[in-house]
Amino acid sequence: MDSTEYASRDGLGLAELIAARHVTSAEVVEAAQRRAREVNPRVNAIVRWMDDAAEARLGEELSGPFAGVPFLLKDLGQEYAGLPSSFGCRALASTPAVEHATVVKRWLGAGLVVFGKTNTPEFGAKGVTEPELFGAARNPFDLARTPGGSSGGSAAAVAAGVVPVAGASDGGGSIRIPAGCCGLFGLKAGRGLIPHGPAMGEPLEGAATDGVISRSVRDSAAMLDVLAGPDATMPYAPARPEGPFLDEVGREPGRLRIGFHVGSAINPSPHTSAVTAVTEAAQLLERLGHDVEPVQAPFDDGALARDFLTLWFTNAAHLVARVKQLTGSDDDGFEQDTLIMAALGAKVSGVEHVAALERRHEHVRGLAGFHERYDLLLTPTLAEPPPLVGQFDTPRALRPIAGALLKARAAGVLSRLGVVDRMIDENLGWVPYTQLANLTGRPAMSVPLHWTSAGLPLGVQFVARPGGEALLLRLAAQLETAQPWAQRRPLL
Repeated sequence: MDSTEYASRDGLGLAELIAARHVTSAEVVEAAQRRAREVNPRVNAIVRWMDDAAEARLGEELSGPFAGVPFLLKDLGQEYAGLPSSFGCRALASTPAVEHATVVKRWLGAGLVVFGKTNTPEFGAKGVTEPELFGAARNPFDLARTPGGSSGGSAAAVAAGVVPVAGASDGGGSIRIPAGCCGLFGLKAGRGLIPHGPAMGEPLEGAATDGVISRSVRDSAAMLDVLAGPDATMPYAPARPEGPFLDEVGREPGRLRIGFHVGSAINPSPHTSAVTAVTEAAQLLERLGHDVEPVQAPFDDGALARDFLTLWFTNAAHLVARVKQLTGSDDDGFEQDTLIMAALGAKVSGVEHVAALERRHEHVRGLAGFHERYDLLLTPTLAEPPPLVGQFDTPRALRPIAGALLKARAAGVLSRLGVVDRMIDENLGWVPYTQLANLTGRPAMSVPLHWTSAGLPLGVQFVARPGGEALLLRLAAQLETAQPWAQRRPLL
């Protein structure tokens, strides 16, 4: 299969070619591997090659909606039995998984051929993908810039034409941020729709979910059909539409009422490109017959950010302690920023942690009130264009001081030195919009409708009511038809 034909097809399109016997699965996978070897030295998207597993897979009788289509897993929580799931962490780099993750079983059941795992920041804890273990992933539209995080390796691989769709996950924007950075479509399903087991029930106390990043809306819809649905290890089984999500693609969304806002307490002056992205999206929506108007933020986004980080830091403390127990590793197995987050999380009292969890209901109520008047909330996905690789590195002069304070268990001093403020400003300042959907459990998507004057993607986000995945897919498909994006490829 030649590279031009391979690059022109989405995942379902490749599956259709294979089913019609125009090409073989082996030819399609070989085209993906060839493209991967060509571009990976520049984008550093794939950090673990699984060629032997792919070859064995091609010897099986494959069936399902994506039979024979090449695929990449995120190297975080998408365990493949017998291979490490590193989470971007040195301490886990050699620890093999004992069983497939539930989502991996479902992807294999859909006929996909996995041939690698993608780059991710340590524990998925940043909006950029620059782990010390593997080095930085890079944005195919500008190799000096980040593809976002934490599913940055997956987004870089899809944008670079390695695969049409790749495994991803989202605990604070980690599907939508990379999609926004790389000119791709990214849908985060609502809480509980996609099971995460069997090793964990609800990561990040229900705020995180698995999913994919894709070039086409229909691939994401079909992947949601593959992944969604109850599992024996789930704490509950949310409702889903009677028909397939794929059937929603092409259906009219109806005349929608959409409220948009751009300002943020964390970043009160977003980049002009972020403002333009939303303004242009609003104009396009109006041309399509929707009612669109500016609104005030329907929640206290400053308070939401503080609550999000409280839960994020306590989760980091738990993860570091658990990995140390599992592997026998000491602090050398982790990055300094991770240890700082864990130290801060360890200082959070049980009462403070529960209070942050309980305040999620305030954000839920604020968004529920908004959705009584509007079908969707529209924001930028990013407040700034994709940052430069290394832009958020801890200043060299501060590293030894932070290291000494960690050894002295002086997390309070770290706060007073401004380390926490720096982490908040740098980690959330350029992506202040995405955490809302995670804390409230709402479905949300990033749609690639805008490119900056420098040729960088900058997506827009839509947040729906609970159970709004079908509506999001209908609108996304309408936007994809009105303003196609799949033809916009990086010059790699």
